[in-house]
Amino acid sequence: MLAELRITGLGVIDEVEVVFGPGLTAVTGETGAGKTMIMGAVELLLGGRADPSIVRPGAVEAVVEGRFLVDDAVVSGVEGGPSDGEFVLRRVVPAEGRSRAYVNGRLETAATLAEVAGRLMDLHGQHVHQRLLGATAQRHALDRFGAIDLVPLAEAQRRVTEIDAELDTFGGDERARVREIDLLRYQVAELDGAGLNDPNEDDRLAAEELLLGDAAAHREAAGAALELLDGDGPASEAVGRALAALDGRSTFDGASVRLAGLVAELGDLASDLRAIAEGLEEDPARLDAVGERRRSLAELRRKYGDDLASVIDYHREVADRLGALEDHEARASALDAERLAAEAARADAAATVSEARRRAAPGLADRICEHLRTLAMPMATVEVAVDGEAGEEVEFRLSPNSGSPMLPLARVASGGELARTMLAVGMVLTASPPVQLFDEVDAGVGGETAHRIGESLAALAADRQVLVVTHLAQVAAYADHQMLVAKVDDGERTVASIQVLDSDDRVIELSRMLSGSPDSVTARGHAVELLLAAGGLT
Repeated sequence: MLAELRITGLGVIDEVEVVFGPGLTAVTGETGAGKTMIMGAVELLLGGRADPSIVRPGAVEAVVEGRFLVDDAVVSGVEGGPSDGEFVLRRVVPAEGRSRAYVNGRLETAATLAEVAGRLMDLHGQHVHQRLLGATAQRHALDRFGAIDLVPLAEAQRRVTEIDAELDTFGGDERARVREIDLLRYQVAELDGAGLNDPNEDDRLAAEELLLGDAAAHREAAGAALELLDGDGPASEAVGRALAALDGRSTFDGASVRLAGLVAELGDLASDLRAIAEGLEEDPARLDAVGERRRSLAELRRKYGDDLASVIDYHREVADRLGALEDHEARASALDAERLAAEAARADAAATVSEARRRAAPGLADRICEHLRTLAMPMATVEVAVDGEAGEEVEFRLSPNSGSPMLPLARVASGGELARTMLAVGMVLTASPPVQLFDEVDAGVGGETAHRIGESLAALAADRQVLVVTHLAQVAAYADHQMLVAKVDDGERTVASIQVLDSDDRVIELSRMLSGSPDSVTARGHAVELLLAAGGLT
């Protein structure tokens, strides 16, 4: 339910804050007092157009905030809420600049605000947001009324979509598929021929190329080192003379041991150098082969990947893709057969849904007409038109009077007739938003019909919250709560206020609505009778 509404800087409203109760609430007041501003504020929360001209003169911005007490199921899947069973919606319209929307304190787009608010409330009236005017909402309403099972159709359609998606992966049309196969065959053959299976091969070849390319210089370097380190070399001879000089002198035993070890190490090092030098041979043919292989690997990287590991991965992918495409005919034939069966199942499911919708449509239209007869539209005729393969094209049409053309709801000219039709639909359907707001629902009616409208609104409020702006005392008498919108003009500025009425105040306000004279004893007597008849007084 809408628990609280706060409005600042909107039209004739300077600042008002209203706490609402459950059931039916009637908003009344003199013509021009500002009742329309209340509905305008709600329309802003529903994502309606934010015109800077609605900002109160002298105000920087208009702000509308609504606090809702919600059932989690109503807003399941909505990001950012609810918080502790509450939803707070906020719309800010600056005198200059773009409007802003907030959901539970989070800055959102007006479209997101509208989506969330649309789950919480419906607003019915002339020139305002009416959710049921949309084709999608009308189809959903018919499906709810007829308890249409859409699961088999959705599953059948999903299977057709899956098959189509798999067929699309085979390369589109025949020519495109053949071109792709030719390209993949060339790439796979090139990669197969490369025999690439080691991602580190280029690093190894680079080291080998460096060695082969400088073999003579390596041998010369090894020879120069051996001349110094070999047994007769100056380095080995010098270390040997140093060891002989210290021989027999205990003071230098430690140094002698280290020198002896150095002599042995120099011998081992000389042996290693000799072995390496003897293994170094110039091999121009091998050097050319290594260079050619490295150039081939570089070309593969240029075409297929940043490094050899990426090239190997690409080889595997294109080989798999080629195999799938070459098996296209067999797989495509199987998929074509599967698609025929899936399409037949989808068509059967669509026909079943269409038949269910067409069967439910007259019943829904009759039920709406039944309620319209109690709402001062005794000659109204409603038609729920169903078209399309699955009956997906659903349109509510209304002829409000005898001889009037049957028109889609969106083209109904009278705001009162449209609002009453919405009320009738809301009474037929149970799965509608928990807050319903009606404006001009009683336009052009009175007497017994007004009582019927009041009764209908009270019945609708049995399991949801209903707010109605009304000029009729007969309607307001059925409300559980009544609020008076008043306007004060001190000659300098005009300010609207909202007052929650107690029982005595309701009698006075109903008297005004009945006779224009709140002090009339007769009118007050009639007001009390209305409240007693409607159950508003005990």
